Amino acid sequence: MLSLVHITDRIRNGALTAEAAIALSTDAMRAREPGIGAFTHLARTPKPGSGPLAGVAVAVKDIIDTADMPTEMGVPAIYGGWQPKADAAIVAALRRAGATVIGKSTSTAFASSDPTTTRNPHGPAHTPGGSSAGSAAAVGAGMVPLALGTQTAGSVIRPASFCGAAAIKPSFRLLPTVGVKCLAWTLDTVGLFAAGTADLALALSVLSGRPMGPSGLRTPRLGLVRQRFAGAAEPDGEAALERAASLLSRAGAIVTEVEAPSSMADGWTVHPSIQDYEAFVANSWEYDTVRDRIPPNILANLEAGRAVGTAAYDEARRIANRARRDAGLLFDGIDALITYAAPGEAPRGLESTGDPRFNRIWTMLGAPCVSVPGLVGTSGLPIGIQVVAPFSRDALALEVGRFVEEALVQGV
Repeated sequence: MLSLVHITDRIRNGALTAEAAIALSTDAMRAREPGIGAFTHLARTPKPGSGPLAGVAVAVKDIIDTADMPTEMGVPAIYGGWQPKADAAIVAALRRAGATVIGKSTSTAFASSDPTTTRNPHGPAHTPGGSSAGSAAAVGAGMVPLALGTQTAGSVIRPASFCGAAAIKPSFRLLPTVGVKCLAWTLDTVGLFAAGTADLALALSVLSGRPMGPSGLRTPRLGLVRQRFAGAAEPDGEAALERAASLLSRAGAIVTEVEAPSSMADGWTVHPSIQDYEAFVANSWEYDTVRDRIPPNILANLEAGRAVGTAAYDEARRIANRARRDAGLLFDGIDALITYAAPGEAPRGLESTGDPRFNRIWTMLGAPCVSVPGLVGTSGLPIGIQVVAPFSRDALALEVGRFVEEALVQGV
């Protein structure tokens, strides 16, 4: 995969020009994109800017506005050729930092669950996940060193696991969602895909304006949480988590199994009601005026959201708030959690995007989550490990993610 840190270091040292760095991506895209289909639109003449991310080619999820390329929301039947007048705030931040938006990456319809035609770069017969399908596949295939996605349930962490990329879903609202097609406004979070955790730290530091460097944590105290309320993982997913825990202990971490408080199980249960209710409100124009052009899975979600009702929604929000208050209990005496990034390997077939059940509680809590690549299942497909840190401790999440990454590399 293309490393953002490696590219920017070589540019800074004079070993690579920004133009040549962009050419690395365009060459890789010519070679791999025809068999993967990660993009909906490509920049006509991609040129580097000036700044800390000069020479970095970025894929932008198709629900995020770009002033120079269409934003079709994953629903060309409704938004085909729709051209925004302005960049989303996060895209403006990328360009300000010198990055080059090289193309728009595929998204499921309105960032929900109707699958795209994008293929997994490690197994074309398997899903890349969703809703940020194209972003995960573009990074996992080595076509770009950085990509933008969004997560409402598991749409960054799960596809990263399936495609062998590193990813971070930052703390809620650390990155702006202005100019992003909303699915559920109390859950939607802009996230990043890259080759490794150091790449994520560099990108998040530049885009958020906050330092994401290591603090010198030497012996991380990690809580292993299985999220039993979400059901059992697949055998490959369980084996990967066990393997990671063993390698982390060998690397010097203190790993202790912890149980989530019951309020988190309650929060996990009401997440779909919150998401569906808000999705119906956010997509009410489409529902009222072009319902016959809405794909079936998201239409079913909108119908479910219409049926939730305000009283049930308000109660679900109260339950979610209790879960957020009690989440601190999980971090009592530990630095971060490790858990499943996905149930197992990417499912075979392109009919679904996989199951977000091990992601959605952390999205609801607003906690920073990192998907760390490095393990594979019995079919040889990637399986990531999810690191979760307390709200606003994004630098810690990345630091622990780096520790996990190094432990997995040494153990393979």
